[in-house]
Amino acid sequence: QVQLVESGGGLVQAGDSLRLSCAASGGPFSDYTMGWFRQAPGKEREFVAAISWIGLSGYAESVKGRFTISRDNAKNTVYLQMMSLKPEDTAVYYCAADKNKRGIVPRTTLQYDYWGQGTQVTVTV
Repeated sequence: QVQLVESGGGLVQAGDSLRLSCAASGGPFSDYTMGWFRQAPGKEREFVAAISWIGLSGYAESVKGRFTISRDNAKNTVYLQMMSLKPEDTAVYYCAADKNKRGIVPRTTLQYDYWGQGTQVTVTV
């Protein structure tokens, strides 16, 4: 059973940075595409960034240039470095894993097989 555990969320001010981590266990991490999604109150869960099993990455337009996704296969961990945070980045951030080796970076929730419990990120003005 694959388990994903997020950490690193918190309360920050606009313009600050945070780094989220997602530790995976129970599966062949290096074979998975790893993604980050977020969900704000009253809104649908939305794609943020993903990095494939071969290192391809993709970002939502709203975070491109501010967020960076990376992975450390030796540590079974994926990271999301968030810079220049804005109040509209406030959400619960979820880590997800896609076990299918696709040729593209998946951007929809239905394409992911495993999910973490989420970590809250709150950005104040």
